[in-house]
Amino acid sequence: MSLATATLDKAPEESVAARVRSTLEAVFDAVSATRADTAALLARVAATGRRPATVDLAALRPGLHGRLARDELVSGVGFVAAPGLLSDVPAWLEWWQTGSDGDVRPLLLDLDPEHSAYADYTHWDWFALPRDTGERAVAGPYVDYLCSDEYSLTLSAPVLVEGRFAGVAAADVYLRHFEAAVMPMLRRLPGPARLVNARGRVAASTDPRHLVGSLGKGPDFGRVLATGRPAQADGVRLMPCDGVPLVLVSAGQGGPAPSDTGEITLPPREPPSGAR
Repeated sequence: MSLATATLDKAPEESVAARVRSTLEAVFDAVSATRADTAALLARVAATGRRPATVDLAALRPGLHGRLARDELVSGVGFVAAPGLLSDVPAWLEWWQTGSDGDVRPLLLDLDPEHSAYADYTHWDWFALPRDTGERAVAGPYVDYLCSDEYSLTLSAPVLVEGRFAGVAAADVYLRHFEAAVMPMLRRLPGPARLVNARGRVAASTDPRHLVGSLGKGPDFGRVLATGRPAQADGVRLMPCDGVPLVLVSAGQGGPAPSDTGEITLPPREPPSGAR
């Protein structure tokens, strides 16, 4: 059976989720390659008995430049060091991005905690989620004041050296490019739909009640991603994008009961304390 035929045979939501996954896996390929290069580099430095320094990270640049050139969705890519990892600076982003004229250039930031509002990047989702969960993550959309002043998504994954967290490998995708890729897919569904990350932030939407960038109350999207199984909750269908940390949320269309489809039904959320 051809891939095209197999896609047509799927339920509409499953087909769209598979296509979203395919779109973002290309970006995660760039993240994975950066993670592998960084982990190998840090391991080589550790074998010499010293701590890494910013000069060591220059060896990553040919690979980073190549990834920017190959993937049109990737607007920035690099390694963000955990504070204290490097011997010569307290924090560092080995980050390269494509300029408006198509040139590849480094991101130059003042990360001095006495002068810079961006010195502590550890609270940003693209850093905190991989660090805290050990899994790759999709953060945003958000206005990326750190790198581009563009509305963006950041895809990231933890970098480990001898089992210890060393930072994250990451790639940026401008939201306008992501929407151009996935909105035609969402519009093929029979009802309103949106893509949300583990925290419920909307990454793309055809539902006017849920605007891009909004973070509203809703089901436990993190649980849906953890189980990897479709679910139903609050009158909507939740379809994980099979390995990519996004959930497709679509209006319920009836059909077989969850037990007949392999879906799970999430229990109602507990009301706030004191609610009646």
